[in-house]
Amino acid sequence: MIVPDTRGINLSSKPDGIQNYTINILVEDIKILSERLDLGVFTLVGHDWGGAIGWAFAYKYPKLLKKLVIINAPHPKIFRKKIKGNAKQRRSSGYIFQLLKPGGELALLKNDMMALKASVFGSLKRKNAFSEEDKQKYIESWSQPDSISCGVNYYRANKNIEDFTGIIKVPTLVIHGMKDNFIRPTVLEGLTEYVEDLIIIKAERSSHWVQNDEPELVISSIKEFMKK
Repeated sequence: MIVPDTRGINLSSKPDGIQNYTINILVEDIKILSERLDLGVFTLVGHDWGGAIGWAFAYKYPKLLKKLVIINAPHPKIFRKKIKGNAKQRRSSGYIFQLLKPGGELALLKNDMMALKASVFGSLKRKNAFSEEDKQKYIESWSQPDSISCGVNYYRANKNIEDFTGIIKVPTLVIHGMKDNFIRPTVLEGLTEYVEDLIIIKAERSSHWVQNDEPELVISSIKEFMKK
């Protein structure tokens, strides 16, 4: 198992400029990494922005993937539709519009990153899902120079993904926490129109951080999917 920091995050390099965080560049990062590690055909697993990269990678390089696993990350085409047409999802995505404003990252840094800590540590459904050591590791990552600004650049660089037609031919497992306050379950509607070979697992008791709320479910679901 290989778990890389994507560009701009934690200890990875942090190139200047919003243009260095487009989805195509993020996809190429994964491709280059897979080539350097001589992975051949592999399974790609992604949560949140990792999932967004996963969707785009599977569309652009389907022959490089054996399987795709997406955890609480909406298909870009569906997400765009839901933000426009679903009032609840639009409200839940309000934080994105705040981040897109000039200096939007400052809201995440103020008061000792209080809002960021609350959105991650405070929104889980399972008590003590994060140990104090876990929390400290997250804080250390967020505290790396420019890490927060680079993370916000993901949103700024990808407001529109015009060249992403969205048809996924790679066998795909989608695991979605149904108590997600940021990406509502409505994003699962119509997913079969874009994914030819799809399994959906609904984690009924989980928040956006389903891998922390129900790790056993996530692990067992991925293992079973890999056997197919």
